[in-house]
Amino acid sequence: MKKNTTPVYYGDYLHLDKILSAQELQSEKYATAAHEETLFIIVHQVYELWFKQMLHELNTVLDVFTQEAVEDHQLSTVVHRLNRVIKIQKLLNDQISVMETMTPQEFLSFRDYLVPASGFQSIQFKMLEIKLGLKTQYRIDFDKQSFYQRLEPKDREFLQNMETKNSLFEMVNDWLERLPLLDFEDFKFWHLYEKATQEMLQSDREIIQQNETLTDEEKHKELTELGKTEASFNAIFDEAGYHTLLQEGHFRLSQKALMSALFIHQYCEEPVFNLPFQFLTCLTEIDENLTLWRYRHAMMVQRMLGTKIGTGGSSGHDYLKKTTESNRIFKDFFNMSTFLLPKEVLPALPVNVKKNLGFSLSSV
Repeated sequence: MKKNTTPVYYGDYLHLDKILSAQELQSEKYATAAHEETLFIIVHQVYELWFKQMLHELNTVLDVFTQEAVEDHQLSTVVHRLNRVIKIQKLLNDQISVMETMTPQEFLSFRDYLVPASGFQSIQFKMLEIKLGLKTQYRIDFDKQSFYQRLEPKDREFLQNMETKNSLFEMVNDWLERLPLLDFEDFKFWHLYEKATQEMLQSDREIIQQNETLTDEEKHKELTELGKTEASFNAIFDEAGYHTLLQEGHFRLSQKALMSALFIHQYCEEPVFNLPFQFLTCLTEIDENLTLWRYRHAMMVQRMLGTKIGTGGSSGHDYLKKTTESNRIFKDFFNMSTFLLPKEVLPALPVNVKKNLGFSLSSV
């Protein structure tokens, strides 16, 4: 049954008069209207609408993690909404193929009328990056210098103020640190995990040394690589060593947060860890989709402009290509597989630990 007292008309509800009249062609102001400029405008307007929805979802996730405790039902909602963000990201990535129906010459028919406007001036996209955790200090040097320079003062001040607030990355780091997973009564996961890794790596060493099919040179090469793997494992057990790697930018998560995330990944099949695992997986997918979007955007710019500079004055494709791999947020979750052990060598969770953990991972 209807609940409204005033009839609603489709076009009025969606404000289609405003939306469908919001495509003003720059080319038409100076010469004959460029046919493809309408496509260019609509694609970018759709981007901004979806950015608005992504921010709408992300803000509710941030609200959950500002609380002292994150309950299971809240984490379920968080996973649901982040999955929606992921679906939107896939739409945005696919949308690039629509833009690529425009040829380079068709783009050039109106491109020079857009100077100095640039996608770098998308405030909503910068909001998404900052809220997720890509603040200025985590960008590569040339991006740090140019991140705010193309913005109007009011937009620059707004975003710089946003950078002073905790991002989702920072909140997740704190949440992982608070989870009661690593030290429970007589169960010391940290020590058991270290023992299991040492046994696994020693077994690998013996396999290499006893492999008669390998030459001395091949054995030396494989043992050298094994040594690098051992060094990676040793780093996460050594507080001082880990801190050094943290300062050098090899990790962003704190040591305790990384170990909690590792614990969740190792025992993801346990019901109590399923939702946290889904949540961390969502963050990984969001970062992956952002990287794919940057990559596809860089390829499209190279296809359209070659080595020409961007309308905003950047080096165009070269700039975008460099940010593709460097401007990552949840890279530690991608590298988690480095430290995963085979199921058969994992320390078994004691019955009392399973029982006492129950089905809640509230931060207490």
